[in-house]
Amino acid sequence: MFKPKFSITSTMAKALMETEACRQAVTQLPLTVPMLDSLRRTARLLSTHFSTQIEGNKLSPSQVENVLEGGGRFPGRERDEAEVKHYYKALEFVMEQSQKKEATTEKVIRTIHGFVLSGRETATAYRDGQNVIRDGRTGAVVYLPPEAKDVSALMKDLMTWINAEVERNEWPVPVIAGIGHYQFATIHPYYDGNGRTARLLTNLILHRGGYGLHGIYSLEEYYAQHLQGYYDALAISPSHNYYEGRAEADMSPFLTYFTLGMADSFAKIRSRAEEAQSKGTPDQKVLLRELTAQQRKVLALFTRMKRAASSDIARFFGISARSASALCLQWVGVGFLTIADHAKKTRRYQLAAQYDQLCGGSI
Repeated sequence: MFKPKFSITSTMAKALMETEACRQAVTQLPLTVPMLDSLRRTARLLSTHFSTQIEGNKLSPSQVENVLEGGGRFPGRERDEAEVKHYYKALEFVMEQSQKKEATTEKVIRTIHGFVLSGRETATAYRDGQNVIRDGRTGAVVYLPPEAKDVSALMKDLMTWINAEVERNEWPVPVIAGIGHYQFATIHPYYDGNGRTARLLTNLILHRGGYGLHGIYSLEEYYAQHLQGYYDALAISPSHNYYEGRAEADMSPFLTYFTLGMADSFAKIRSRAEEAQSKGTPDQKVLLRELTAQQRKVLALFTRMKRAASSDIARFFGISARSASALCLQWVGVGFLTIADHAKKTRRYQLAAQYDQLCGGSI
């Protein structure tokens, strides 16, 4: 059974308190759809850029944005383009999963990895052979993960521990997330994509544990900007062999790094949100609470286009045209949408007046 070794240091305790203070402050600040849409969009682009950059992706932030939102192509960078598209899809899948009140299963993690590698919702199998992590410059062995025959049991133990600890609520959620990240990297269950999947697992744990902060922060930015510290914190065992010390290593150094990163990331978001408040942004939390999760999500679409056809909504949610049409009619029935154009072939919808105001502000 997985039993992590760690202790809460004074540095970690201070970082956890700062993170909690920022989390509470942001939840009390005015909340508008345009503000959230803009911050969430920026955070996802940054997360995609920095998480793939850590793995060697050469696309700049503006190029990543161009690929994901503008359909840009960069000759000679096809692999990098595919990598950011796949990671972005994986990130969207994590956000969808975080809304479900369910335990985090191995299948979910394997599906996240499937998105990372192929961009498809496919649960990938764990590696069937030995993986060796080498220094990219010298070729020296940096880490020898556990043998393939042990991976399945180790992953099962990890997921059992994560779900049990979230349920027990004895340790702060960021501590559980940090341990999850470290142990996933320790098991290294795949030949490729382990780092990206570990970072996405971290996000899933944080979101499900109440530290999602509306999806407007990017821990990946902190990792990339303090990359050597990230590698040093992960490599805490005196031996490069899993069976010769790594399995029993004290995780406190990595948790210190991780909690400092959370405090830094949350402080940046608090600063941006407080700047929005200083501009007199109206509070929209009460009206937003009346909406379903699906309705709150589609507000982002209507922030960008005042009128939308059912086909636009189908693309936005990734559902069939028939399902989108039925959804639109349902929302008209409950007063969420109104019909802006009654023509059958070109029928378009817009938000009802009281909800349209949610999309009228700016940061």
